[in-house]
Amino acid sequence: MRYLLEGGGRARSVASVFGASRTCDGRPGWRHEEVHENAVTTLITEGFHHITMVSSDAQRTLDFYRDLLGVRLVKRTVNFDDPEAYHLYFGDPEGTPGSILTFFEWPRSPRGHWGVGGVHHLALSVPTAEAQLKWKRRLEDAGVQVSGPINRGYFTSLYFVDPDGQILEIATAGPGYAIDEPADALGQSLRPPPVSLQRDEEAMRSATHPEPVPAVTDDMLLTGIHHITGITDDLDRAGDFYEEALGLKPVKKTVNQDDGETLHYFWANYDGDVVAPRSSLTLFGWGASTQLARPGAGQTHHIAFRAPSDDAQQSWREHLLSMGLDVSPVMERSYFRSIYFSAPDGMILEIATDGPGFSLDEPIESLGADLRLPSWLEERKAQIAGKLTPLI
Repeated sequence: MRYLLEGGGRARSVASVFGASRTCDGRPGWRHEEVHENAVTTLITEGFHHITMVSSDAQRTLDFYRDLLGVRLVKRTVNFDDPEAYHLYFGDPEGTPGSILTFFEWPRSPRGHWGVGGVHHLALSVPTAEAQLKWKRRLEDAGVQVSGPINRGYFTSLYFVDPDGQILEIATAGPGYAIDEPADALGQSLRPPPVSLQRDEEAMRSATHPEPVPAVTDDMLLTGIHHITGITDDLDRAGDFYEEALGLKPVKKTVNQDDGETLHYFWANYDGDVVAPRSSLTLFGWGASTQLARPGAGQTHHIAFRAPSDDAQQSWREHLLSMGLDVSPVMERSYFRSIYFSAPDGMILEIATDGPGFSLDEPIESLGADLRLPSWLEERKAQIAGKLTPLI
């Protein structure tokens, strides 16, 4: 069996992470399959489907993301691989791919930490700088410590952490990656940061909205995943991998603006003219680092990318197997179907189908209102619900 590398050369198989899962045809568990020689090699993901993080307290996570950040709870269910633990899904009103944030509740989990093979921060998109300042005022009035706004050139950023320590960013939609190189030739060479690294810290601290923001207004609505930033120990290897595995293209090669030295590369769904929204994956390069991501609360468990259909996902599976990767069978997740594999640095990745979607088992207007379980767990619903802490 082929094995995935978990940063620093430690090997593990996908089965060790998702071994108890139920496959799409109802088979429990894992089986290895041989590579097919006719695998498709030109697949390009449209972007992110979702990101899954770890929470130590589902109610606290619900209070923060739904009530403070205004992101709708679109599904209240359990971890299908550990049905005594909540799995909460947040997103836009319909739960469209690229807007979805999910959380496993692991109450006894130790605190995680970013490092090689993990996510450093998740950025959510807001349309304008004016709306971003409203977010700063709303968060600070709620007792959340905020850094920024910081002009990154390509966008402007606010930083804060959720109650478990997951680093979050609210980033403006633009002006975009073409401010310092042609839109039809992004990511071809290393570029210096497009802004001065000398910041007016006092001006950043004092910049805010003049009035309290007691509710999330329409102009403030977070519109989905802006980008996800991880850490890798080999940027060239990562770039080759994401281009071959997912069809992502480089759109920026620069340095970390917070230290002026660490390489920082960006990839996205890019057709040579337009960078697709909800598709930017960025990585800090920590060459030869042995500081590995530590799983746990406040860390990302995996990143999921989009496949438009079951057929496309199957073609992707064949393609990934042809690359010599350890790939799970197709797993039935009710609202989509999933396959899992890992990047060379150990980052757990998923390709999830766009459908059938979250309205499969409840109407859109009442998404997330009640506990929903897959058909094979329905007969245990009373038992499962009895072991979960009620959410309000």
